[in-house]
Parts: sequence; C-alpha cells; structure tokens
Amino acid sequence: MIETLGIRWVELIAQTINFSIVLFVLWKLAYKPVFNMLETRRVKIAESLANAEKIKTQLAQTEADRQKVLTQAGNQANKLIEDARAAAARVSEVETQKAITAAEQIIIKAREAAAQERAAMLSQLKREVGRLVVKTTTTVTGKILTDADQRRLAEETEKQLSA
Repeated sequence: MIETLGIRWVELIAQTINFSIVLFVLWKLAYKPVFNMLETRRVKIAESLANAEKIKTQLAQTEADRQKVLTQAGNQANKLIEDARAAAARVSEVETQKAITAAEQIIIKAREAAAQERAAMLSQLKREVGRLVVKTTTTVTGKILTDADQRRLAEETEKQLSA
C-alpha cells in the first residue's frame, strides 16, 4: 500500500537525513547566534533603562540639595541682617551711625557671598547636569562620544538650564 502512494523508503530516509542535517546546520550557524544576539540586546536595553532611571533619581536629588543649600544661604543672610539691625539698635546715638554703616557693609557682603555661592552652586549644577546628560546619552545610545560631542551636549544643556 505504501508503494501505491508513491512512497519510496530509500528516498524518504535520505530526505529525512538531509533535512535533519540542514536543520542542525541552520540551528548552529544561524538561529543560535541570532537568538544569542537578541538576548544580549534585550539585556543591554534593560540595563540602559535602569541606568536612565538611576540618573533621573540622582538628578532629582541634586536639585533638592541645591534648593536646600539656597534656602540655608537665604536664612543665614536674613539672620545676619537681623543680627546687624539688633546690634545697631542697642548702640548709642553716635555709635548708631557707625553700626548702621557696618550693618550695611555686612548686608552687602552677605548678599555678595550669597550671590557668589548661588552662582557657584548653579555652575556646579550645570556641570553636573551636563555630565549626567552626556553619561545618559552615552548609556542609552551605546555610542562612545568624542570630546567635542560631550562639550556640545554640555553646552546645549547649560543653555537650556539658563533659559
């Protein structure tokens, strides 16, 4: 009955062996490397997403720290101003003029110091944000950035933060 269907055992076995060999070769040389490459890419993407989330958290922490430092500097400046005014009120009429002058100098210096500290903090924050942007870009894109690319990204980030 098998011969009436046109099945020849020798050809069937030969074709089965040929198919098995082709399947084995394809599996070893094509499918397995492709599957390994896809798994590697999946792992890299997961790591990049985790790194991006970590950098976002660090950026938020840096911003919170910056706000805290600015608030403290403002409070210290206000305290210095209040202390200077209280000292001026306790001094006699002749000393009042000297105390007012000294208090104004202290206020000017405190404001200058607060402005310098704020400017330094903003500069540091801009550099940190630029560094984080470059690091994030490098991590997410998987591309090694040149010094020129890093400078350009840092400058663009600084311009956006200044605006």
